[in-house]
Amino acid sequence: MLGKRLKKGDKIGIISPSSILKDIEDIEILEKTIKIFEKIGYKVEKGKYYLRDETGYGTTAKHKSDDIMQMFKDNEIKAIFSITGGNNCISVDEYLDYEIIKNNPKIFCGFSDTTSLLNLLNKKANLITFMGPSFKSISSGETDYRLKSVIDRFIENKNNLAYSEDINEFEIIRKGKAIGETIGGNLSLTTDLISGKNQLDFNNKILLIEELSYESEPEKVSHDLYKMKQEGIFQKILGIWIGNYENEIQIDKILLDTIDDIEFDKPIIKSNNFGHGEKKIIIPIGVKIEINTKMNKPYVKMIDKFLEE
Repeated sequence: MLGKRLKKGDKIGIISPSSILKDIEDIEILEKTIKIFEKIGYKVEKGKYYLRDETGYGTTAKHKSDDIMQMFKDNEIKAIFSITGGNNCISVDEYLDYEIIKNNPKIFCGFSDTTSLLNLLNKKANLITFMGPSFKSISSGETDYRLKSVIDRFIENKNNLAYSEDINEFEIIRKGKAIGETIGGNLSLTTDLISGKNQLDFNNKILLIEELSYESEPEKVSHDLYKMKQEGIFQKILGIWIGNYENEIQIDKILLDTIDDIEFDKPIIKSNNFGHGEKKIIIPIGVKIEINTKMNKPYVKMIDKFLEE
């Protein structure tokens, strides 16, 4: 199911399915983002519980899900953004009505901890979701870059994943060509979904992986990749796209150390423009893409539509 391209005058909903903002400076940055969107012609609707702290670590899972469901039920809301990343987004799963979500498709964007929800919405509601900047972060860091990525993807609906200025950032880790649907995002959150009740289907997918280095040191990244290996994930997927990981020991090195004793003749590319870094392009989850490294100039090309007009 596809959400619709944003048009001037549309309403955007903001929620906190992961952590909440407590720091005054962070809240000021969020308010700056709200003003930016209002200035370019959009309305912003705040979730009832989006800044409420009822537990000491945010609002309850039930209240988080209430905000999510209210945004999907409201026909005036055309896009939903998580205001930040954090922890325990998976807690909302049991309280969501995926059938209602499926019948009310709209843009849903987040990153980091929200990765789990992005993949579950795609799995259970067949909704194309989007890994990209949190709403707060659009007006922090490389503001123009992040705002441009939102405009390109959700407003202009440009049918490419990598901007022309990003082409030089792509690095070939292993050559090849593959076409498959995107899955994953944050490595530790994706690893949580390789088994159990919410197990994802990795067959014939392009795996996206990025990680926050100060929360996941190389040993933890190795643990997660070995868990994937032991669950047979690398036999199922068709290729890998690696994003940001700001550590002296990079994910690609840890990945190659992990899979060097199994047959994996599939393309692996790397770019520093999605994940926890300053640059954040928006990547749809559940959409078919092509990654190609065979001409010594890696590229990513969209195969399927990701938004309706």
